[in-house]
Amino acid sequence: MDKKASSRSGHRVRNTVITLTLGAALFTAGAIGLAPNGNTSGAPAQPSAPARGSLDALQFRVKQMPKDAGAWAALGMAYVQQARSTADPATYQRAEQALRRSLAVQHDDNTNAQIGMGALAAARHDFPTALDWARQATRSDPYSSVAYGVLADAYTQLGQYPASYQAVQRMNDLRPDAPALARASYTFELRGDTKQAATLMHRSLDAASTAGERSFAHTILSTLALQTGDTRLALREAATGLRSAPHDSALLEARARAQAASGNTRQAIADYEAAIDIAPLPHYLLGLGELQQSLGHKQQAEAQYAVLRGQETIRRAGSTPADTDAILFEADHGSPARAVAMAQEALKTRPFIAVHDAYAWALHQAGRNREALGQADQALALGTRSALYRYHRGVIQHALGNNTAARSDLETALRTEPHFHPQHAATARALLKRIDTTS
Repeated sequence: MDKKASSRSGHRVRNTVITLTLGAALFTAGAIGLAPNGNTSGAPAQPSAPARGSLDALQFRVKQMPKDAGAWAALGMAYVQQARSTADPATYQRAEQALRRSLAVQHDDNTNAQIGMGALAAARHDFPTALDWARQATRSDPYSSVAYGVLADAYTQLGQYPASYQAVQRMNDLRPDAPALARASYTFELRGDTKQAATLMHRSLDAASTAGERSFAHTILSTLALQTGDTRLALREAATGLRSAPHDSALLEARARAQAASGNTRQAIADYEAAIDIAPLPHYLLGLGELQQSLGHKQQAEAQYAVLRGQETIRRAGSTPADTDAILFEADHGSPARAVAMAQEALKTRPFIAVHDAYAWALHQAGRNREALGQADQALALGTRSALYRYHRGVIQHALGNNTAARSDLETALRTEPHFHPQHAATARALLKRIDTTS
């Protein structure tokens, strides 16, 4: 990009910033001092994978023109996105092969392949490697908004939050499109400012240029509504998204959680099952399994847990760090000691707040509550508005005999999101009654 084009882009972004009033701390030069999700539970995902026709076209292109580095890079990135939405590990291998083929054709200044390698490493939870590739991409093309998005994601998951804000700032300076605004929204979500996060996600929705971007925005808006206990709004956002994308698994899962929180468990189960039929992602399986277990459907719950155990076997064989869902599942439904080991390994490449929370819970389940409290404090150090994190710390505080602190965390969890979990919400209420009785 030439300097003149860069200037026009920067002027446009500054005007957008002023118009949106996004918050002086993030969208000015002073972004270094900020401290912002683990979805919600992790960095904002990319939109759904390209349509099958797009893959067919790219595969045809590289066969016809095997020296087209750009086509190989595009094919690799398409595979990365497909793997994220289908949970198929083999697709990651195809992605890496395509991206390395692109780099073999054009080794230097191949920004698109470097971006793809960074996204692939992030999808595999190898965030130090993702950071290395993202830095290469931003050096190759300092004006690539997408490269700064990968850089921001890597910094976030590595717990380097001030650096991530700078990357988000730069991304928005270059191009304030839907992905850039979504990442800005996430920084506010991590800091517990769900109102500003929702405002920015609405801006992202307005800026969306693809069906995937619109579906993603509605998914996050539904999740943010649930975080404030507004189940009606959560259902409305998910339903709006599903009208345009009825087979979007993330929207189906978002509606399932909203239905469960509303007490519509039959519809929640149907939505979970529909989402899993499309993509058997671990958090879908765990969500459905624990909902079924809360309803006394032991056999149906165990069916989901069996799939999770199978996925864990595959993960261990591939030496991929565990995600937080796998750690929490192992802590609650398997071996707490193994969950502790999984969390310790995950923290080596992902010292992110969601992993600290999962580690805290695993330590608690293993009876190591003093260590658990330190990890729970780290999980909440940014001010993240997570009922589950608060619940975990409240239970840990109670186990340590700190009833006043336990009551505060448990009450905050239930006030934030009254139906945050099909099993733990009820446990939180019962524990509060026990604390009140014994105090």
